[in-house]
Amino acid sequence: MLIQFKRRFSMAHRLRFDRDSKCATPHGHNEFVCVDLQAKPGKTFDWGGANYAENFSNLKKQWHRFVDVSLDHAFQLGHDDPMIGYFRDHEPEILPRLLVIQGDPTTEAVAAALYMKLNAIMAVHVPDFECVRLEIEETPTNSVILTQADLATCTVNLGDWCHRADMSMNDLLPVDSWERL
Repeated sequence: MLIQFKRRFSMAHRLRFDRDSKCATPHGHNEFVCVDLQAKPGKTFDWGGANYAENFSNLKKQWHRFVDVSLDHAFQLGHDDPMIGYFRDHEPEILPRLLVIQGDPTTEAVAAALYMKLNAIMAVHVPDFECVRLEIEETPTNSVILTQADLATCTVNLGDWCHRADMSMNDLLPVDSWERL
């Protein structure tokens, strides 16, 4: 059995690797992130009179909070983007609003980072469940879908923040400055 949740968020990004791409210019999208959760292998549940394996509110609460508070309207940048230096020097209050990953913040890379982040959140708050599929719809005609098998082959270190159950989206600030979920 899969349990699915979808959330909408707005974002901005720019990609620097492909200088001929339209994405080299900072711009934004309204995106949807859809996650499929499943009980971890070997877990059995006594559904009892409630007739569910876990309350939907318990399953989605912390993830939706992260999406709504941290991810929504964040600016996605690569770790070596010079705009980070600008924000650090001139608008440091914006640093918590930057989602920063190693390499370009493509939809594929951000999907992998969010997949890891969701599983870190689940491990703390609903440890009997895990994400088995994550989809980001970048536009109505473009989506990226990742599964556990895809994530297992991801060799890129997208950032330590991806593995913490907190509100972080980058490693620019000290770990203890981020609110725990």
